[in-house]
Amino acid sequence: MTTLHAVAGYLPGFRAEELAWQTLHFEGRGDRLDVSVPVLSPAQWVALAERVKQGSRAYLKTRTVSQIIAVVDRAVARLLDPADPYRQQADRLLPLVTGFDAEMVRLGLTAYLKTFRQPQLQRFVAEDFANPKLLDEFQPRPKGGFAKAMGPDLLVHIWAGNVPGLPLWSLISGLLVKSGSVGKLPGAEPLFAGWFARLLVEVDPGLADCLAVGWWKGGDPAREQALFAQADVVLAYGGNAALESLRRQVPITTRFLGYGHKLSFGMVSRAALDARKAQTTAHQAAYDVVRYDQQGCYSPQVFYVERGGKVSPRDFSQYLAHELASFEHKFPRRVLPLEEAASVARWQQAQELKLLTPSGASLIGEAGVPWRVAYADALQALAPSALNRTIQVVAVDQLDQVIPVIARSRAFLQTVGLAAAPAELFALAEQLGRAGVTRISALGAMTAPEAGWHHDGRFNLLDLVQMVEIEQSAELAAESFAPYVD
Repeated sequence: MTTLHAVAGYLPGFRAEELAWQTLHFEGRGDRLDVSVPVLSPAQWVALAERVKQGSRAYLKTRTVSQIIAVVDRAVARLLDPADPYRQQADRLLPLVTGFDAEMVRLGLTAYLKTFRQPQLQRFVAEDFANPKLLDEFQPRPKGGFAKAMGPDLLVHIWAGNVPGLPLWSLISGLLVKSGSVGKLPGAEPLFAGWFARLLVEVDPGLADCLAVGWWKGGDPAREQALFAQADVVLAYGGNAALESLRRQVPITTRFLGYGHKLSFGMVSRAALDARKAQTTAHQAAYDVVRYDQQGCYSPQVFYVERGGKVSPRDFSQYLAHELASFEHKFPRRVLPLEEAASVARWQQAQELKLLTPSGASLIGEAGVPWRVAYADALQALAPSALNRTIQVVAVDQLDQVIPVIARSRAFLQTVGLAAAPAELFALAEQLGRAGVTRISALGAMTAPEAGWHHDGRFNLLDLVQMVEIEQSAELAAESFAPYVD
């Protein structure tokens, strides 16, 4: 076994010998990776936060949004270059850290990075600001007066590591609103955020004191309270219990934006189930299941399939199983940690018990295969699967019968992958939106949100800024003091 070593994080103003270090161990596919993560004391976090705030005021807030987008674009272009050392490092080490198939990581990372090129970032900003110059200077408002959108001096990020590269989304959002950023690395994937911070500084050395990335073991109130007390906004990803714990550490005057666990599912209309289209539909559905083994909040856990097509829902479940088996040869499932393997086993046992009842249920996939498809012949509630390529197919007479069922999980709904004709798409979208769904995509695109998508139905950038307005009364009053009046 080869042992590799990597150093995580980016901490301006600190020498390595001034910090405590902890080693996180990862193993996979014949190699071992030891990652050294920096551990700061509460006092060091406070000093770092102050340094980043000052750097944000001195440099980042003097840049235009167009200049910031250009810097991010140059950094992302390097990450898209197979010959760049940062990209080579990512392609080699991220599969070791995450356990995901190397080719899946490579393709997934490339697709993800493309959403952060210059045209996409311009669309990202325009999605939240009809006039992006609001982020640069006071702009006239239709009602009179002027307004400017001002980002925080310090945005603190608490990242999750379930999907490679996830920190890019919030880190780039912070840059676009000219906020200094301090991020807490996830123990599950502690490398990418630090790489990106260092790369940004190589591209634009002026950003050196505008970013910082470190680590502490979750559930450390002393460090959390020390850092959160310096923040203007705290943005956190994670489980609902972890988010509630973090929220308790955040001062009441500090904005807290939490993104917790969500449920996503697919819907397949009979229009997508003729002999010509069903195979393609099943292939797209299987890809959403396979990509990162359903670890994202946008990954499907159930497919509701409508009766009445030439291919029945039961046959569709067989098609789906065939596609999952094919994908297993191309993108093998990662080796599961003990707890996740036990969760999959419990899910399979529960599905096997249903086979003992006269319900028309079936379980596809031989024991031991790294994927399973459970079929239900009657409408069932939306419930989590065990992830890791376990999926439920539920037959329904009409897709709109699903709406009252999924509405019971309103607080947890996010993405729906929908295969339906145009008239059905808009009719169902209206009903799904009323039930609490915030994103509707094509099957095959559930795990690849478009640039500027409204995560959990919220604004990515508007949630981070505060608007400063010069009212028309102040504008008119200033006229009376102008030198040309006399």
